[in-house]
Amino acid sequence: MTTTPQPLDYRAIDVDNHYYEPLDAFTRHLPKEFRSRGVQMVQDGKRTLALFGGVVNHFIPNPTFDPIIEPGCLDLLFRGEIPEGVNPASLFKVDRLGDHPEYQNRDARVKILDKQNLETVFMLPTFACGVEEGLKHDIEATMASVHAFNLWLDEDWGFDRPDHRFLSAPIISLADPDKAVEEVEFVHSRGAMIVCVRPAPVPGEVRPRSLGDPVHDPVWARLAEAGTVVVFHLSDSGYMAVPALWGGSGVFKGFGKRDPLDMVLMDDRAIHDSIASMIVHQVFTRHPKLKVASIENGSYFVYRLIKRLKKSANNAPYHYQEDPVEQLKNNVWIAPYYEDDVKLLAETIGVDKILFGSDWPHGEGLADPTSFTADIPQFPEFSYEDTRKVMRDNALTLIGANVTA
Repeated sequence: MTTTPQPLDYRAIDVDNHYYEPLDAFTRHLPKEFRSRGVQMVQDGKRTLALFGGVVNHFIPNPTFDPIIEPGCLDLLFRGEIPEGVNPASLFKVDRLGDHPEYQNRDARVKILDKQNLETVFMLPTFACGVEEGLKHDIEATMASVHAFNLWLDEDWGFDRPDHRFLSAPIISLADPDKAVEEVEFVHSRGAMIVCVRPAPVPGEVRPRSLGDPVHDPVWARLAEAGTVVVFHLSDSGYMAVPALWGGSGVFKGFGKRDPLDMVLMDDRAIHDSIASMIVHQVFTRHPKLKVASIENGSYFVYRLIKRLKKSANNAPYHYQEDPVEQLKNNVWIAPYYEDDVKLLAETIGVDKILFGSDWPHGEGLADPTSFTADIPQFPEFSYEDTRKVMRDNALTLIGANVTA
């Protein structure tokens, strides 16, 4: 790992950028009949609370995002480099949302991209990452809410526009397989190049389903044929049920103090299991063109998954038509955390499958997105071409664009 960012003579492509949703992101286009069943924003004194299906949800404790945490202020916390005697709580720094129109306004954000030397960013949700879990017991309301959100997203940010500065990811919920196909066709009609699918078991009327259940094949087939990238981004995947087995609360809270055991038990289980379900249940065998990107899930799950896939293939060779580890390497791209071992990841899956993501403007991300290069090995471990692949070219390959630009 280096300590000084490497200068770039090209503009980077950041696959992990976020907006902060306005209060009406889920309600602006929601049909009246779902207003009490979907997302509601209510006042409780001076506080604004988010209700999912009439129940207060704490995934984002302050859905107004005002005040908002400063980008990158938790860097030392996530690197495990807090100086001795420093209270971790002192690292939290906040600012007024009104001072940062770029968090919610496309035109203001373009100016920031220019300053940050970014050509294109994948725009991903913040608040919306908790909604599907909160509504999972009402599939009809889930599908209506997701569609309403996608209408808002296209209206405010655009799935893709001629300047290609933002590739915004509409949400595709698989809870209703037929409605999911309709939503894919809708977002394709609006130019979507990437979609966000929650890394979680799919809610069902009778029981949850695997992402690899053949009932979802019409969705995967359409996405594969169009070359649309499936993004698995860190979300509320329902995995708080695991620490709940050990006496935890079972409630996902995006901020605030929590039992450290929660994270030890949950960690990256959701993304590990989601990719496993895609591979073991033969999604990539049936849809070899399908491309998946794991974003803001770290990279250490990759090593455990490879070990388990090898063992599964040895124990059940009759099940696999293709080498499951090779499918992981062929069909899945990984955006590691900046504190991860990029060299080890490259040795494991190949440098061509590594993506650069800053998580800007979140507090746990990078204050300066391209400072990610400080955590990429320098020559001779990584060549100039290797670094460019991570910072730009791999993302272009992922979306099927020309890498020579």
